[in-house]
Amino acid sequence: MTDNTQTRVLVSIGELARSTGIAVRTIRFYCDEGILESCRSSGGHRMFDAQTATDRLLLVRRLRTLGLGLGSITDVLHAQRSIAEAIAAESARVDVEFRSLAWRRASLRAIAAAGPTQQTERMALLAAVQDGDAAYDCLLRFWRRILAPIPQREFDIYVYWNIPEPPVDPSVDEIVAYAELAALVSDPEMDSAVRQQLWRGRSELIRDRRGLYTDVGDILVDVVALVMEGVLPHGGSELDRFVHAHAGARGERDTPSFREQLLIDATDADHRIRRYWALTALFLGTRVTVGQAHNWLFDALASGTEAADRPAAQLSAPSMGDLISSGNEHDSARRRAGRRAELLRQLL
Repeated sequence: MTDNTQTRVLVSIGELARSTGIAVRTIRFYCDEGILESCRSSGGHRMFDAQTATDRLLLVRRLRTLGLGLGSITDVLHAQRSIAEAIAAESARVDVEFRSLAWRRASLRAIAAAGPTQQTERMALLAAVQDGDAAYDCLLRFWRRILAPIPQREFDIYVYWNIPEPPVDPSVDEIVAYAELAALVSDPEMDSAVRQQLWRGRSELIRDRRGLYTDVGDILVDVVALVMEGVLPHGGSELDRFVHAHAGARGERDTPSFREQLLIDATDADHRIRRYWALTALFLGTRVTVGQAHNWLFDALASGTEAADRPAAQLSAPSMGDLISSGNEHDSARRRAGRRAELLRQLL
């Protein structure tokens, strides 16, 4: 025997159980599952390499203590994945389980916190949504239908900016609000209302929906900057470009008559749409959504159309304050351009 040769020490299943503190039946199960290797003695008894079997059993016990399943442990032992990869996969699985349990706990608390007359309604609202991920998928499916046929990349940008992910550990108020978002987009009438807001009237005349979406999207980025700056809805380049985009998409021109047509059957003030974006704001904080930008344009269009219908004598003349403010218009435009560039960087 050379110095590099080590004597292989074989032990019985009973000896291995005593040295590791693992029950005989468990060791036998691991053998049957291919987790632990053994050989047979002349008498037909299982025999194990003492060092190899002990090291493997201790590794299995540690991984089991961390919650890994036998499938993942077997992959590690057979070198099909590293310990780090198995741990990462288990961590991801626990994250999903935690979110599901947190959603369930918040649901139960929300029902318990409701008054006697509200419990049935709240229970129905929360029961309709399996968990946060299911509610989020419901929102995604809704907007995919609405925004078709825009490219996936543009849809991803829309999702990032406008669709909140479910909170990981929701409060009572948050889970009720998020469940209500899912309930709103499950309403067939909400579908038609949002389509009307997005594409406006006579949408069957639109020649290129994707092109119209892109043009309006560029305008909305500018409007978002205005809303962030606290600028009130008004006529101007943003509104003119918005009307021009819709007119061009239908092969028409921007006329007072066309502007009035854009307001016919408008759903911008629909209580469901307003409620949807109000709930969305609870999760997105100070971020200005497409919904708020659309509201700004609608208000600007509506007020401009009303002003055009008034007699000339009723139109107010510019005040001294208006004239002074107009002197700062160039500086405001530069600030908005800076905000627009920042928004584009975040979106792209």
